[in-house]
Amino acid sequence: MPDRTSGPRAKRVRTIFISDVHLGTRGCKAEDLADFLRNHDADTLFLVGDIIDGWRLKRAWYWNTCHNDVVQEILRKAREGTQVIYIPGNHDEVLRNYLDQDFGGILLRHDDIHETADGRRFLVTHGDQYDDFLRYGRLACLLGDWAYSSTLRVNDVLN
Repeated sequence: MPDRTSGPRAKRVRTIFISDVHLGTRGCKAEDLADFLRNHDADTLFLVGDIIDGWRLKRAWYWNTCHNDVVQEILRKAREGTQVIYIPGNHDEVLRNYLDQDFGGILLRHDDIHETADGRRFLVTHGDQYDDFLRYGRLACLLGDWAYSSTLRVNDVLN
């Protein structure tokens, strides 16, 4: 088991962007993400939507130890001084009810501006809010989500 604390071997970067993790699904690569987080430190960590898959968790609960490890690594980073900004997406849209709130050092934002080392500024947003199909075709989105999940289950059975 890798060391759970950052140390001299952890790679240091200014900013990390993570999106579409889908914690709460069987297809989530939580173990790989937890390992990445253990081995990389940053001044700022952006969690850019669909980190937790609320759509999936509403229908069937799936949450294993690796999913907890990811959450614990994020919370540890926040405690140790990393600025953690969580920008909800469509699968974790329920968190949009809590924008501008701070949860254990994790700030929920609608969007944010990232400034690069050379002074350029970029909008950080999940983007689902600009997709009219997602905004107005919710039933089709849920059907697509079901089809994707079914494909993952079939893949699990075959492997």
